[in-house]
Amino acid sequence: MAWTKLWVIAYRDLTRNRRRTFFTLLAVALGLALLIVLNGFIAGVVEDALQNSIRLQTGHVQVRAASFPDGKRSIQWRDLIERPETIVAQAEAMPEVMAAAPVLWTDAILNTSDESMGLQVYGIDVASRLYDPIRASLVAGNFIEANDRSGVLIGKRLADSLGLKVGDTIRLTTINANGEPEEGLFVIRGLFASGVLIYDEGTAFMPLAKAQAFALTGNRASVVMIELHRQDDADAVAAALAQPGLQTLTWRDLNAFFLQSMNAAMSFYIILDGIVMLIVAVIISNTLLMAVFERIREIGILASLGMKRGQILRMVLFEASIIALIGIVAGTILGLLGVGFLTQNGFEMGEMAASAGNLPMSNVLYARFVPDTFAWLAVWTFIVALVASLYPAWFAARLEPVQALHTS
Repeated sequence: MAWTKLWVIAYRDLTRNRRRTFFTLLAVALGLALLIVLNGFIAGVVEDALQNSIRLQTGHVQVRAASFPDGKRSIQWRDLIERPETIVAQAEAMPEVMAAAPVLWTDAILNTSDESMGLQVYGIDVASRLYDPIRASLVAGNFIEANDRSGVLIGKRLADSLGLKVGDTIRLTTINANGEPEEGLFVIRGLFASGVLIYDEGTAFMPLAKAQAFALTGNRASVVMIELHRQDDADAVAAALAQPGLQTLTWRDLNAFFLQSMNAAMSFYIILDGIVMLIVAVIISNTLLMAVFERIREIGILASLGMKRGQILRMVLFEASIIALIGIVAGTILGLLGVGFLTQNGFEMGEMAASAGNLPMSNVLYARFVPDTFAWLAVWTFIVALVASLYPAWFAARLEPVQALHTS
């Protein structure tokens, strides 16, 4: 029997019980749509956190002293870069580099008349394009000037929690390069809201020269931070800037723990995908098995008229294929519409973003289109549907014509 005739018979069999077929198609479509939306949203969350880390904390490439400790902040002279401006000039001469600037990091305690809070102070080159995102996120006051000897920027979330506003004076205390406590009075020039809550509540900016004077580090910097036009060029730029006494790290090195954690977490989402597909498989298998039970006499007649077991098996597989293909098309459309909605209308995290630990998660999370992942989900849905139909197809193919004809 020609394959086209088997397809026609399979289609007609499915239309006999349209309600059952419809709900089976709906289960396949909703299952795939759910997986597409879920995976798109997860991809958006991971990409959001990674780009926030690169944009606000690590850059695409960092150059720092070979002795600079991993995961810690040190302002000891031996751990800092001497004459960072030469590295900046070398980096900015490369076509791959969008911006480069020295940064001095130091931990400090912010003291008010009522309470104290630990934060990280960034001494920055205020003219660098690296800090355009902070400049754009100002919600009150003005950006600091290079010659400002007493001004700082703090996050609006931090200011609100301490009851501070633009123009207020705060006291910062740090341990300087000599290992001694250093205290200074600073005026809040502006408030920023980057949308990353853990950043907005724990960071202060001041001009690089003032930070160096405050921490007694001379003309040194913690790192030279570099932002690229394309993050894929990070390895080449890092290799070009390598020199004795310095270490060059790419965004992959600097975010290694985060990337490893996300890779480990993805195994959980793969299990979740598998559970959804297993539910869809059970529904498809049940539908086809019920259809076979209802048509035992008909299958017996077809077998007695000369239809081979292989043709009966393929007929049931074709029924599963029709259900899977229509369900996949509908599910893909629904899923893409859902992802498209979440790319424009994000999910507001609120206070949950602040409880994400060191994960630089934005206050509003958006989904992301990942075509490769969506395509594989569709392929695996089709494979699972075919696998689920194997038992009903085998059951139908092994029926003896005489026994099937006498079944009521």
